[in-house]
Amino acid sequence: MDSYGPGHRQTAERDASTPSRWGPAPGQLPSSLTELAGPTRGLVDLPLHLAWSGLRTFDLDDDKLLLGMYRIVLATGLREDYLRFLDGGLLVSHWPRLRKMVGRGVRMAWEDAFPPLRPRTGQAAA
Repeated sequence: MDSYGPGHRQTAERDASTPSRWGPAPGQLPSSLTELAGPTRGLVDLPLHLAWSGLRTFDLDDDKLLLGMYRIVLATGLREDYLRFLDGGLLVSHWPRLRKMVGRGVRMAWEDAFPPLRPRTGQAAA
């Protein structure tokens, strides 16, 4: 046993394909990016279960607010939230910036599931 307690070694050595507890649960992601048919313009009010503190209304015509809303939905949403609030085209076009705003578990889950979101050669994989 190391100084971090029992089970630490198994956690640290977990296979890279094992889903992260910080990413979406298995079965929560849509089967295709085309299923994401959320709004692309205008004002969007997120429900309290997603935006419980601070800003709840987002103007999708403002890139900064759009990115903020997508970060919230990606990080805390469930399948129904992805389908209702995300748009596949917007997700793909803004992913190079969004991938830096979400945790590793979220980023890996979405990129593993959807090849168009994977970084291109020469793009940072951070």
